Amino acid sequence: MSLFRYTRAGQEPGAPRRHSPLLWIGLIAFIAGLLILAFAWLAGWLGRDRATAQSFTDTIEATGAKHPGFRRAHSKGVCVTGTFQGLPAGAELSSARVFRQQQVPVLGRMSIGGADPHGADANARVRSMALQLKTDDGQEWRTAMNSFPFFAVPTADAFLEQTKAQIPDPATGKPDPAKMAAVAAKYPSVRAFGEWAKSAPWSTSWANTDYNGVNSFRFTNAAGQEQVVRWSMRPTAAFEAMTAEQRAQAGLDYLADEFQQRLAQGPVQWEMWVTLAEPSDAINDPSIPWPAERRQVKVGTLSLTALQPQAGGACRDINFDPLILPSGIDGTDDPILAARSAVYSVSFNRRERETASGAAKATGEAK
Repeated sequence: MSLFRYTRAGQEPGAPRRHSPLLWIGLIAFIAGLLILAFAWLAGWLGRDRATAQSFTDTIEATGAKHPGFRRAHSKGVCVTGTFQGLPAGAELSSARVFRQQQVPVLGRMSIGGADPHGADANARVRSMALQLKTDDGQEWRTAMNSFPFFAVPTADAFLEQTKAQIPDPATGKPDPAKMAAVAAKYPSVRAFGEWAKSAPWSTSWANTDYNGVNSFRFTNAAGQEQVVRWSMRPTAAFEAMTAEQRAQAGLDYLADEFQQRLAQGPVQWEMWVTLAEPSDAINDPSIPWPAERRQVKVGTLSLTALQPQAGGACRDINFDPLILPSGIDGTDDPILAARSAVYSVSFNRRERETASGAAKATGEAK
């Protein structure tokens, strides 16, 4: 190794080398460019064909008319309040405080499928229940359940593909049947979901409907033992099938009207059940139902006691993100679960901005 130092003209031997400021400017610009590209990628501005929360939300919005200030899906609903009473069987499966506290306050929302906040209840095939449970140790559990027994598609990309097929053709104002058929041909679960929608009886009330959390979650008990589960709310009210004639004669808001009448007579209740997965069950694919013979455990009772219109109700500004979970309950690697969480967040932020900017009234009602 040479002991001599090579120097530039005008530089004293042994003096520190002076770097051109252009080098540092170029390095800073390069780093800033990488950050901008990363932000654009995460925001969904690049690679539009990939499934991002933004592209999901954009696609959902494209399937129908815009309603500023409202949820992008399940737009029509009402706020409800009540309590949850956990059972020891739940505490054996999960250390979550919700199963040990004597009574947990509940704020929720009953809704119908679709993006029209003024649509007719009788036209909505899917009915939904979303809940926020807050325990006395400051933790929250949010869950969003639906009346269908399994999800229509297995992955987030498939979900986006299905939603794109539902965008109306400008020439007809309706989705292209060929695109819909192509999605159904590609995914057996889409065909199975269609059969359920055609054949399953319609319930006459929110109160006598089953609500299923079709995604899988992981319960961990106080001993550190883990169990993958799917949960559901099963009504104590007897199921009643709605006839075609009843649907034709039903009022615009018959579900809310009927539910209010029930509440006037006392609490409306559901039993919460969890189904325990076995090693062979599909954990990360909500389009595959688990076998009916799986062990099922009753873990609590939900009692709803009051209803408020969503325009001024406490549930209006809640994002029922299914991954807001208490200690003792965790999400799985189900891609639909992650997609739901991300899309709910984007949808929530957009409607909050619409309300703040004046595009929608503060009450959430469209102008």
